[in-house]
Amino acid sequence: MVEKPGWVEYSTEEIEEIILKLRKEGKSSSVIGVILRDQYGIPDVKSVTGMKITHILEKHGQTEEYPEDLMNLIRKAVNIREHLKENPKDLHTRRGLQLVESRIRRLVRYYTNEKVLPEGWKYEPKQAALLVK
Repeated sequence: MVEKPGWVEYSTEEIEEIILKLRKEGKSSSVIGVILRDQYGIPDVKSVTGMKITHILEKHGQTEEYPEDLMNLIRKAVNIREHLKENPKDLHTRRGLQLVESRIRRLVRYYTNEKVLPEGWKYEPKQAALLVK
């Protein structure tokens, strides 16, 4: 474990309070990390508290329904599909969609094995568009 930097003035409890406050404002865990780094001078939450931001949120029951990385990829796929509706001959983007959806399927397989997503959860583009909006 990395030692707590000398310039960090916040205790573990104060950092947890800040994280929970930012979460109530609707910030995602990655945005919370950036805010803590830029505004509070906390370079790494894990080195100070011993836990990652997602684990702190889990401890206090503030988790999201779906993992953030999966939701970001689904949003990207939905945006690409909207682009392809207007530009059906854009073959480079069609290939990009294949790659993004492949990443989504791999992540879904990982998260179902880790019991984060329910067994049998599948990525379907039409459902994904509803999920994102």
